[in-house]
Amino acid sequence: MTSPSIPTTVTDDPFTLFATWFAEARASEPNDGNAMALATADAQGRPSVRMVLLKGHGPDGFIFYTNFEGRKARELQENPQAALLFHWKSLRRQIRIEGPVEPVDDATADAYFASRSRDSQLGAWASDQSRPLADRATFESRFAQVEARFAGQDVPRPPHWSGLRVVPRAMEFWLDRAHRLHERSRYEADGAGGWRSGLLYP
Repeated sequence: MTSPSIPTTVTDDPFTLFATWFAEARASEPNDGNAMALATADAQGRPSVRMVLLKGHGPDGFIFYTNFEGRKARELQENPQAALLFHWKSLRRQIRIEGPVEPVDDATADAYFASRSRDSQLGAWASDQSRPLADRATFESRFAQVEARFAGQDVPRPPHWSGLRVVPRAMEFWLDRAHRLHERSRYEADGAGGWRSGLLYP
């Protein structure tokens, strides 16, 4: 095992290594250290990718939140498999995660929604995510209507807005090394609560 003072992709526990790298990225990235690319595919296998924000992580998976009427959620209903990519330029590291997707429970979604800023809560009601929008003024008008609707009261979580969890079946860690002699390790779930792992050529 490499000395703890020297970054490495080799570990006995990929979740602990993720947590360590993630904490360092949150401290070093200039903006949105929790940003990740989320790749999905529809029932015909046509792929799409977009940036989302990680809002929870642990051995049970990696959580993000979204409008369930938008494209990403529709694709995940048709094909509940996803891939994630974290790329932290400040650290010259990246992590890839692959696995099935499942919804979070209502209590988890409610707790996260309640932690959002009020304007973000209102925006979740005002936006028909991924659908055509005639002009910006229309969106702003809808926001104002929602703002008036919930004036003086807490904003409830919309029924079409919740969280999804990517349950990792594979995790891959990449670390920049000099002269493009990078370090890369892959971990695959063994079906018994453990991981098979090994180095890959960069």
